[in-house]
Amino acid sequence: MNRLNILTFPDPRLRKKAVPITAFDKELEKKAKDMLFTMYEDKGIGLAATQVDIHERLIVIDLSKDGSDPLVIINPSYEVLDDALEISKEGCLSIPTFQQEVPRAKKIALTYQDLKGQTQKLTADGLLGFCIQHEIDHLNGKLLVDYASSLKRSRIKEKLMKSKDVNNKS
Repeated sequence: MNRLNILTFPDPRLRKKAVPITAFDKELEKKAKDMLFTMYEDKGIGLAATQVDIHERLIVIDLSKDGSDPLVIINPSYEVLDDALEISKEGCLSIPTFQQEVPRAKKIALTYQDLKGQTQKLTADGLLGFCIQHEIDHLNGKLLVDYASSLKRSRIKEKLMKSKDVNNKS
C-alpha cells in the first residue's frame, strides 16, 4: 500500500468537483486501499478522494479504534431523514489544527456503490452520519472552512501558508 499526499487548504484542487466512478476494477480497489492506509497513518476517521488529488466520487471511513471496520463508499448520495440539525464539531486532515462547528442533518439515508459496483443503502446518524456528510462535501468541492466566518477563514489560510513556508525552508 502507498501513503498518498493529502492536499491542504488553500490548495485549489480541493475545490474541484469529483466525477462518478464507472470502472469497478483492481485499480479502484488499490485506490481505496491506499486511501485507507493514508487515513490510518494520519489518524483520521474519513477521507475523500478529492483530498488526495483523485477527483472521483470515492470515500473511505473507519470509526473503529483499531482499523477493523473500514467502509468504502463509491458514488454516494444521501437524503435527509430528520430535518432537525445537530451541531458537529469537526476537524479535517486537509486543514490541520482547525476545528469548526457545523450544523449537520441528524439522520440520513445513504445510497452508494461498493467495490463490486453493487448498490448499497445505509441509514446513518451520529458520528457516522456527520462523517459521511463531511466527506461528501469534499467530493462537491466544499470545505470545512466554508462554514466559518470570512475572518476565521482568512486567519486559518494565513496560518497554514506560514506553516508551509516554514516547512519548505527547512
